[in-house]
Amino acid sequence: MLRTRAKYHLGQVVRHRKHPFRGVVFDVDPEFANTQEWYEAIPEDSRPSKEQPFYHLLAENDQSYYVAYVSEQNLVADYSGEPVSHPDLDEMFGPFEDGTYPLHFHLN
Repeated sequence: MLRTRAKYHLGQVVRHRKHPFRGVVFDVDPEFANTQEWYEAIPEDSRPSKEQPFYHLLAENDQSYYVAYVSEQNLVADYSGEPVSHPDLDEMFGPFEDGTYPLHFHLN
């Protein structure tokens, strides 16, 4: 049985360790759940282990908004107190408060 505990939670603002983007967690996979082609497109010397949580983010950088899929090892919590401006945030989350975004709905 797989026993993985995610470090980051839904609605939390995080940033990438190496690349200049940040985002809001909207889903978590307990381990890698994307395509093999996607995984192999990552340079081998930067490829993360598949046996860790992977996060779906509503992400932003200086140029655009997008959805990112990032391994836990490549994320850090963002304590800047700055909101994220992704246009899809309102569909899933309430207003930014105390450094996080509350869910609009309850999970089972």
